[in-house]
Order: sequence, then C-alpha cells, then structure tokens
Amino acid sequence: MPKMKTRKAASKRFKVTASGKVKYKKQGLRHILTKKSTKRKRTLRHGAVLSEPETKRMRRMLPHQF
Repeated sequence: MPKMKTRKAASKRFKVTASGKVKYKKQGLRHILTKKSTKRKRTLRHGAVLSEPETKRMRRMLPHQF
C-alpha cells in the first residue's frame, strides 16, 4: 500500500488543535482594504474553526495530524 500523502496547500493553511478542531485564518485581509469597514476588518483578524463536515474533509487532506 502506498504512503498517505499530505496536501501541502492544506497543511499551510490549517492547523489542528489538541481537541481535534481545525483552525484557519479568515480570507479577505490582504489587499483592497480601503473599501472595507473597520468592523469588518477587525472581525477578519481573528481566526475561526471549521465546521464538523469540513473537518471530516480535512482528515483526508491532513492524514498525519489527526
């Protein structure tokens, strides 16, 4: 049986917590910031946690981190 490979793009964007949840940084804070409101930019600064169905997909992409 071949080795299970990690999706490198996913490993750079997502981190697995000790309890098994998947953290990620919200998108949309790199450029074109002048038209975005201060409140919107402030909420984008904080990380978020993936939903349960998306976490199941991540288990296939990041097999060695779960």
